[in-house]
Amino acid sequence: MASGEIVIFIGMKKLLKTTLIFLLMMQSCSKEAWLSGSLKLSQTEDWSPKIYLVQPEKFSDAAQSFVGQILDSAAVSKDGSFRFTEALPIKDSTLLFLVVQQKGERYANRLVNENPVTDNYFPLVYEPGTSLRVHTEMVNFQSSFSITNPSPANAAMLKLRDLRMEAFKHHFETENSLDESDEGLLEREKNLKAYQEKLIDFADTTEHLLPALMALRWASPEGNYERIAERIYAQSKKWHQIHPTHPWVNQLESLADRDKLPVLLGDTLPDLQLPMQTGEHLFLSEIGKEKELLLLDIWASWCAPCRVENRNVLVPLWENYNDRGFQIVAYGLESSKSAWENAIERDGAYRWRHASHLEGDQNPVMDSLRLRTIPANFLLDKEGKVLAKNLHGQDLIRFVQDYLVNR
Repeated sequence: MASGEIVIFIGMKKLLKTTLIFLLMMQSCSKEAWLSGSLKLSQTEDWSPKIYLVQPEKFSDAAQSFVGQILDSAAVSKDGSFRFTEALPIKDSTLLFLVVQQKGERYANRLVNENPVTDNYFPLVYEPGTSLRVHTEMVNFQSSFSITNPSPANAAMLKLRDLRMEAFKHHFETENSLDESDEGLLEREKNLKAYQEKLIDFADTTEHLLPALMALRWASPEGNYERIAERIYAQSKKWHQIHPTHPWVNQLESLADRDKLPVLLGDTLPDLQLPMQTGEHLFLSEIGKEKELLLLDIWASWCAPCRVENRNVLVPLWENYNDRGFQIVAYGLESSKSAWENAIERDGAYRWRHASHLEGDQNPVMDSLRLRTIPANFLLDKEGKVLAKNLHGQDLIRFVQDYLVNR
């Protein structure tokens, strides 16, 4: 082959290669996007120019950082547009998260659960065969998220987002006005429970499974449902009736097993044998039969909100209602007898009965009642049936008064 022919041949190879690359690029660009959108960019350079698609594989993974599987990513162009074109190997409706990350973040599946206004992800219901068009802002990603002509399931997800933001604003933004006193700690716990109740109310009323399960996960991203055990148990029963074979429903049922949750309202408390401060051992049923209403109070000398409750609530309750049929037995999570008895004396709690195994927070009572958190309490009738639980402050006072005086 002559040298001129060689030059022509090489040139043709380069032209063919360039043409092939161009055709492949054109083919890629012509692929129909099943998920596309626009992202209002930040005025700063703090954010990565990528958006990620993350799939939680289990119920407990939803809204949890670092555990979701990264399915795909898309570049965000300078005008804020992005496209996902690769088909997903998913046959059923599935919960996916669209996520943005700040520059320097090592993990694309990091989900922020600090404030629904600025959290960096949004949960979408992926429905095979349908396309999604979304719009949002980089900084206020979750709160500004919108979907063009959403399906009923995604419309429910947007409704849940709005409800969550409102509940967060109402119950958590007011915490800035709470001081660090022990009363403030009790108020924070009350706010948390009220926030969780709003989310579970949504799960109660919606007919859409994945938004309902997302509400349950947002109620407690860390998976602690101890204070709302009755609600999570009812949710497991509801969704089992509707979707008995869905794997996430099965996982919810396992989490909400009665044998794993704290003793529920309406149940009869185990007849615990308690080592009393006096040295005797009494069964709870023996103490319960002494009066019409028994408060089993789980506390500790080192628990500041418990000590406030002793002084400000339990002492006045005892003084006002003991002769009307009210009894208290307090079980202490203690390891030091002297610290325990000193707290009883200082709080004026010597008026009622006290018990402790002096084994700290790892003890037979916490195990039997399946508790991890104090202060905790159970209000029992003479048969040991749980009439109410975890009432504090004015809520506890009103219950005792209504039960013993107003009924």
